[in-house]
Amino acid sequence: MNITITPKAEKFMRRIVRFGGGPADSGFRLTVKAGGCSGLSSEFSAEAAPKDGDATFDWNGLKVFLPAESRLLLEGVTIDFVDTVLESGLSFINPNATSCGCSSAESAKPAQATISIADIKRA
Repeated sequence: MNITITPKAEKFMRRIVRFGGGPADSGFRLTVKAGGCSGLSSEFSAEAAPKDGDATFDWNGLKVFLPAESRLLLEGVTIDFVDTVLESGLSFINPNATSCGCSSAESAKPAQATISIADIKRA
């Protein structure tokens, strides 16, 4: 898998796992689907083990569980974490994605999908 996780995203993902209430060897499950203006919509959670069909991606000792569809959509993508006045959450930067064309300013940037921290739910 050709996925890059920035240090900021890794720190965020580790915190979700650590505070997820699972065993010490839990992982970060990331589900990405096609959709939305940026081309991606996603959900994540801390999980004790991968689900059927998930592949485990090891990033510096962090277990990332990815379903098959997510692995295809994340190929070549950089996962980052943004924390600004207007938004906070994971951001997926795909240099090969096309913009939705909502504005000329948006089309100059790589496509991104952001997940709000408010969307985090405990299982």
